[in-house]
Amino acid sequence: MTDLTSRIVRWSKRNMPRREDLEHNRWVGPFARRQELWRFTRRSVPRGVAVGLLVGIFALIPGIQIIGAALMCVPVRGNIPIAALMTFLSNPATTPLILAASIWLGNKLGYHADVDTFYGLYERGASLGDWAGWLLSDAAPAMLIGLFIISTISAAIGYLIASFGWTAWVRRKRRAAQERLLRARGGQEPLQP
Repeated sequence: MTDLTSRIVRWSKRNMPRREDLEHNRWVGPFARRQELWRFTRRSVPRGVAVGLLVGIFALIPGIQIIGAALMCVPVRGNIPIAALMTFLSNPATTPLILAASIWLGNKLGYHADVDTFYGLYERGASLGDWAGWLLSDAAPAMLIGLFIISTISAAIGYLIASFGWTAWVRRKRRAAQERLLRARGGQEPLQP
């Protein structure tokens, strides 16, 4: 697992644009100059996770997800790279499952959407016009309510997991630093802060 993690980190350092590079872009520059949106802190990372999941699941339109997550990070002071990364949770493999779950949930709440029609459109590779006709029917409220509920719950769970994970990571780092200090002092108790 650590080999995979290190490969991902090396790939991202090689291929991802740096904040300094983005400062010179006229569209992204105003966001790149706000350094708190790019720092990895105990508050910004969980906010970025929550924003990325909320926008990534609700929007379901590639490109719009990342832009929407970045724009939504500005008022909540979330981490933009984490938010952009979390939007990739909805990808071509997971999108049909998310849509089916949202339609099912919307139907359970009293709306009406035909899941078989959705699967038929998906399997035959329907045109945008066919999809638009389906969305303009009474299926849209069921799907939108379901997407809203799923994205909101996912964002809340993601926030909690990221927050607890960050706290556990910091505790582990502090414990390791105390153990190193203890070894350096020859077994004496470390000073309490």
